[in-house]
Amino acid sequence: MKYVSTRGNAPAVSFEDVLLSGPAPDGGLYVPDAWPKLDLAQMRGLGEDYAGLTAAIVSAFIEAPEWRAAVERHARTAYAKFDDPKVAPLRGLEPHRWLLELFHGPTLAFKDFALQLLAPLMNEALERRKARALVVAATSGDTGAAAVAALAGQSHVDLVVLHPKGRISDVQRRQMTTSKAPNVRNVAVEGTFDDAQSLVKQLFADHAFARAQGLAAINSINWVRIAAQTAYYVSACFALGRPALTFSVPTGNFGDVFAGYVAKKLGAPIKKLIVATNVNDILARAIATGVYTRGTVHATMSPAMDIQVASNFERLLYESHGRNAATLRKLMEGFAQSGSLTIAPDALRAIRATFDSDRVDESETTATIKALYEKTKVLIDPHTAVGLAAARKAAPDDDVVVLATAHSSKFPEAVERAAGVRPELPGRMHWILDAPERCDTLPNDLAALKHYIAAGR
Repeated sequence: MKYVSTRGNAPAVSFEDVLLSGPAPDGGLYVPDAWPKLDLAQMRGLGEDYAGLTAAIVSAFIEAPEWRAAVERHARTAYAKFDDPKVAPLRGLEPHRWLLELFHGPTLAFKDFALQLLAPLMNEALERRKARALVVAATSGDTGAAAVAALAGQSHVDLVVLHPKGRISDVQRRQMTTSKAPNVRNVAVEGTFDDAQSLVKQLFADHAFARAQGLAAINSINWVRIAAQTAYYVSACFALGRPALTFSVPTGNFGDVFAGYVAKKLGAPIKKLIVATNVNDILARAIATGVYTRGTVHATMSPAMDIQVASNFERLLYESHGRNAATLRKLMEGFAQSGSLTIAPDALRAIRATFDSDRVDESETTATIKALYEKTKVLIDPHTAVGLAAARKAAPDDDVVVLATAHSSKFPEAVERAAGVRPELPGRMHWILDAPERCDTLPNDLAALKHYIAAGR
């Protein structure tokens, strides 16, 4: 299996290459050149072996035997760090509704599922090549914390994480800035997440700079992250045994919900994927109207979704337009110029066959947290609340699994305002509340970021 760019003007690459890559040289994102099919009936025996299931799924995208063995080895180590023996347990809420708890990893968010596996794989690839890489990542909160936890101390990787200054929770920030690892640097960008993400894309687009600095990516533009996250969709399908499930996914950059699409392509019995957004609803608008138009980013109580350019949506546009790279390239060039693109009618029908969407405002989010706590004494974070509210509106009669993407204690102020109860951080994380922070502030300026990176290498 090889990996090709969604924009069609870059050479096909191997799994090891894509493991260490950011965007393709033509600005596109890598996808497998063909979709493998899994024998899910044969794999059902792995339902209680989360590490084994993940290794089997990721290995379906790998030809080299040595990398399949490496994935198995690192998956065993990665998921042994999770607090719950099931790794991704399901919690029944009410008839036809379950929470898929994805917050039992080292940083209490779903990003741990991919990054705890990706980081040692990346380090091993660099060790084999006798090379060193600089990972530069933009985060709306959880990716950065998970990246710091996974990459801290890795012998062949340095990390620079950009977050939008003042636009993430204190816990999210402290999970990054209290790291003592010498290979980790944190940057607060004076702007939005979209600004930070744009800076990262511009760094990779400067091919000479990217080569000189050895840039690599761990955002969800990295294909291995998508492949790893596919496993918890399959795991939930195995655990519930329903003929068809709908998943409601709190969505910002579209990587997590695209992993659900991949699970369906691999044969998982998925009926629908609900794209649950907050008021930053570019994706809900696109699916409803066929017009993908960038808007103004609004700060909300679910900051990881405060995004108006969802990078991974490009992968779905590529698939829905029949994998026509020339068409996709034209669409993305137009979007870069005008901030808007129109999805072809056939492509929109293809998207709607799998995806539904709903927009959830701040009052609905608050009400959902409050109502669930009053009924069940279960506290959920604002992102999960968006997913639950969207599920009730978009699929009232389906069997729906809502992805609980973060522990409520990562957003204590917002949850307390809604439910009247302040969620407590797990004891193993109390130390971050008083530990000294290390963070630099930079303007939303590419030249300033390049100077900062070059000066620190």
